[in-house]
Amino acid sequence: MSRRILILYKSKTGFTKRYAEMIAAETGGTAMEFKEAGTGIFSSYDQVLFGSRMHAGRIDGLENARKLFQENEVKLAALFVTGAMPNTEARTIAEMWKNNLKAEELSVLPHFYMQSGLCYEKMGIFDRMMMKVFVFMMKHKKESSPDEKHFAEIIASSYDISSKDYIQPLVECMNRHVD
Repeated sequence: MSRRILILYKSKTGFTKRYAEMIAAETGGTAMEFKEAGTGIFSSYDQVLFGSRMHAGRIDGLENARKLFQENEVKLAALFVTGAMPNTEARTIAEMWKNNLKAEELSVLPHFYMQSGLCYEKMGIFDRMMMKVFVFMMKHKKESSPDEKHFAEIIASSYDISSKDYIQPLVECMNRHVD
């Protein structure tokens, strides 16, 4: 049986778009920007995924996505979030999920974090300024750990730590839930 999968995404600097396109290539799905989705689009798909970035501790666009899915009676098949934080920061990532997802979503909605990077060139001026202030504070923090110093060096400029490997858990989950 052929699945029709829609991967809706919201991307500011391009990382989430890249991951959505990788997922589409692996699943045979269609990647589409969230702002392009409208009423009626969902009837053409068996499964819908939503992906966005982590921004200032929040999943960018999640509330608007929830509204659109509720209005169209769409059950979200999976959620993925991209961010500059390495996947190894399990405690911080778990806290992010807890702060952004409702209790029911935490228990039943498959959700995946995919490390990506930072692209200062595509950030808005406010985000760029906030990151520069954060880097300055990290570099001048008294009693910084070696990990904190290393992190401050890394986030001082644009970088890309995204990988096709990070989509595999989501792709495997989608393959397990074939109707």
